[in-house]
Amino acid sequence: MKSEVGSSEVTLVSYIGGEEVDEGRKTDLSSDPDGAKGTTTAGAAEGTVQDAVVVAMPEGGAKDGEGGDGGSGCGGAARWVASRVRRGCTKKMLLRRIPILSWLPTYTPSAAVSDLVAGITVGLTAIPQAIAYSNVAGLPPQYGLYSAFMGCFVYAVFGSVRVSAIGPTAIASILTRENLIGLSPEFAVLLTFLSGCVELLMGILQLGFLIDFISGPVSVGFTSAAAIIIATTQMKDILGLDISGSKFLDVWEKLFEHISETKLWDTLLGVTCMAILLLLRKVKDIPIGPTDSKERTSFQRITSQILWLVSTSRNIIVVVVSAVAAYEFELHGTRPFALTGFVKPGLPPFQPPPFSAQIKNETYNFLDMVSSLGSAILVVPLLAILENVALAKAFSDGQSRLDATQEMLAIGASNVLSSFVSAIPISGALSRGAVNHSSGVATPFGGVYTGIIVILALHLFTPYFAYIPKASLAAVIIAAVVFMVEFHVVKPIWKTKKIDLIPAVATFFSCLFIRLELGIVIGIGLNVLFLLYGSARPTVKVEKSLSSSGFEYLLVTPDRSLVFPSVEYVRNLVTKAGVKMGSSSIPVVVDSRHIQGVDFTAAKGIKSLIEDFENRKQPILFYNLKPSIVEIFQELRTKDFKYCHNETELNDLLRQYSNKMPLSVRPDIALRY
Repeated sequence: MKSEVGSSEVTLVSYIGGEEVDEGRKTDLSSDPDGAKGTTTAGAAEGTVQDAVVVAMPEGGAKDGEGGDGGSGCGGAARWVASRVRRGCTKKMLLRRIPILSWLPTYTPSAAVSDLVAGITVGLTAIPQAIAYSNVAGLPPQYGLYSAFMGCFVYAVFGSVRVSAIGPTAIASILTRENLIGLSPEFAVLLTFLSGCVELLMGILQLGFLIDFISGPVSVGFTSAAAIIIATTQMKDILGLDISGSKFLDVWEKLFEHISETKLWDTLLGVTCMAILLLLRKVKDIPIGPTDSKERTSFQRITSQILWLVSTSRNIIVVVVSAVAAYEFELHGTRPFALTGFVKPGLPPFQPPPFSAQIKNETYNFLDMVSSLGSAILVVPLLAILENVALAKAFSDGQSRLDATQEMLAIGASNVLSSFVSAIPISGALSRGAVNHSSGVATPFGGVYTGIIVILALHLFTPYFAYIPKASLAAVIIAAVVFMVEFHVVKPIWKTKKIDLIPAVATFFSCLFIRLELGIVIGIGLNVLFLLYGSARPTVKVEKSLSSSGFEYLLVTPDRSLVFPSVEYVRNLVTKAGVKMGSSSIPVVVDSRHIQGVDFTAAKGIKSLIEDFENRKQPILFYNLKPSIVEIFQELRTKDFKYCHNETELNDLLRQYSNKMPLSVRPDIALRY
């Protein structure tokens, strides 16, 4: 069978062309599910099938019989690249890769007002969070603020999710802390740069599918453990203790060792701030007047908006009130709380990230720094993308399809440029995304106003940040991450698929007691093992059946495609069924409706199975076999390979085998005795 390929047909997706292919030139694989997987290359021998993605040369490329020498091949490749570049340089692709160009021409005053309100509101939330997250990362407070503005500007241009508020997050901060033990802030800035490069590379190479390997149970186990670790690291500030450590057990051990040194005022302030934050979180849910907002009076609407604003701005309110109280105590000559201390004023210099660092008397070059950061270079960007994708899905309202590739590119560009202003790794935070969503943000431009608020804070308010009590910042973090602990999903997982609890529990305890990166790798590894086990041990249904003409046969139905780990298992099952249930005589019919493809090893195994049945003179037939798979078996020159496409053909083959059987073993004769 020879398949002709159009002169300009390209079925390999690249970044430049994205997922779009010009209409009239793309292959509609869905219209030919059987033949789409195997496409014969131009000039190939008849019947030769390439079970792979085919890239045809663009117009003017090699034709049948041409391109035999290396020069022609290089010229064809160059023309193919030029064709892809031309296709990528289209208005549609430009709008897709720079989303601001698509919505800016239709930007309305009402959308601008919505973005302004949302941007200011998120900015008031981002400032205390940024200072607190720098503490989570184990860095001076200004690094959190440095991370909260550049990404907002970059994402406004390249981002496609309107509610995503780019900045430091709890997950990225605790991962940074775990990998910076004994290292300087320069390593955190380099981690930001390398994370951005990895995210950009993933976007260019279309590696968004890697996120799919982080299943729901693994994600739940990781985020729950991370939340507990983050809260644990903040307990020292709640109690007013001066201890170090980032490991879960290590921190708790030191807390109990120094519990007698607990400072009363810090503890009272921390607990009070947490209680107020949790109460203010619910203030916006207080019903004011009728449920339908159109039926409310002006007073009721204003009251409802005030409650919403108080609830949304709860972090900044608590931090400001605490700082004012600490300042008043300072004026009277007392300092009952442990304070944040000096915050470097002004904007950071715009300069490349550091590619060398010096700690005490030891100098680290670029390779030494990369080696010290280790797996964080891959884990941090992977989880940053996961956070932003989860945020986009949570507030999508089903209105648009998420472009994961564009999000990788946007987050990557945000991290790379943020590293030039000494930022720690950033992504979209769910808490700020919720504020953005409830504020009615219309476009990603709301982030511009958030960035401006942070810049103003760096210019004008850094002297006052020194009076913020550490206990109030710790309360902000704990009140935020406590809702990341998702123990409530254990019951639904137990009811749906109990085995999913294994990777969830393994991930949770591995993250909690070993390392976060290792924990999520263990969880993903367990999921992959389950997938591989399912591939290696498919369910095979075996039953005796009668055809419409009354011929008895053994029906064998595998529930999935055959791949090399499963072929011996399936071969043994079919052989055992043929001997025990089929008495080595009844025809065996393999229903192949679920077999969408086979690899070379599986095809060889099936060939051996057919030979086994032939050696003991027992018929074996294949029913509902895809044409592409039939061709694979024919290419292996499998002897006595019999297949049928419909019930009529099956009856005819069963009749032929029945007539060839000795009378003593013919099932239709045996039934008469």
